[in-house]
Amino acid sequence: MKGGEAYRLVYAPVVREHLLVIERKYYSLIRATIEDQLRLEPTVETTNRKPLKRPSFIGGQWELRFGPDNRFRVFYEVDEGTHEVYILAIGVKERDRLSIAGKEVDL
Repeated sequence: MKGGEAYRLVYAPVVREHLLVIERKYYSLIRATIEDQLRLEPTVETTNRKPLKRPSFIGGQWELRFGPDNRFRVFYEVDEGTHEVYILAIGVKERDRLSIAGKEVDL
């Protein structure tokens, strides 16, 4: 990345619906983690930030895991040309089940 330029975070409108099923007390954690983890180096693989082996059902190419017991998942894609990160979905994973907007989904 040239000169440490920050990426612009773009949230899909549907993400609001995803948040409605998550307790409000986690909103600041979710917002802060997305800002901290995705604004500068969204395509650098880490322990909790990985490219998906195959694109998700919503089109995301990357997954960010965080929160208590790594329960939260953010699915996103990166456009290097426009220097933007598109946040496509926020879900909750409990054991082997992922739910987005209160509905169980398969990856």
